[in-house]
Amino acid sequence: MTMNNKEYRSAPLAVADQPEDNQMIVTGYAAVLEQPTVICSIDGINYYEVIDKDAFVGADLSDVPFKYNHSDDFLVLARTRNKTLDLNVDTKGLLIKANLAPIQAGKDVYGLIQRGDIDKMSFGFTVANDSYDSQTRTRRILKFEKIWDVSAVDTPAYDGTSIDVDDGSAISARSYFSAKRDAEKLVQKEQAEQQNKEQRDRLYLMTL
Repeated sequence: MTMNNKEYRSAPLAVADQPEDNQMIVTGYAAVLEQPTVICSIDGINYYEVIDKDAFVGADLSDVPFKYNHSDDFLVLARTRNKTLDLNVDTKGLLIKANLAPIQAGKDVYGLIQRGDIDKMSFGFTVANDSYDSQTRTRRILKFEKIWDVSAVDTPAYDGTSIDVDDGSAISARSYFSAKRDAEKLVQKEQAEQQNKEQRDRLYLMTL
């Protein structure tokens, strides 16, 4: 999904097995590196996205809030700025660990995550550089510009691969092509390019 030039990705969200001193800790991978993900399928054709292993290098992670449904109307539940939210990029992907605020909103969200009513998360970002391979229909995110937020979400546009609650791993699922009309435009463009190629071939044969 894309809103205000920001893109969003959804992924499963886990609850830590044992609360630390009654703290409400949630953890998981918001993105996995170098793992192609099917974003959508149009007329039986799959479109993919993959995050480059160096995509987070140089990205602005300085002040990232943990929200609910990316809402500015909902209280911020954790934040990197005050170290209640940790974001770490390892060889697998973007690992998050949030210590939710001990307020009613934090308790509500934690309880829903713990019960499995909310089991997905999403992160919002802008891209500095990417590429697209028309042969494999794969978008590669080469560089993130900024990570705007990570959120617990109840209704993601695209579900990620399921994980065990105690695993702490997750796969990025929402993407560049989450707006179906964007993918349809790409299909139309590819069809037009093919028609142009066929027309050029016919013209070439006529000149022989």
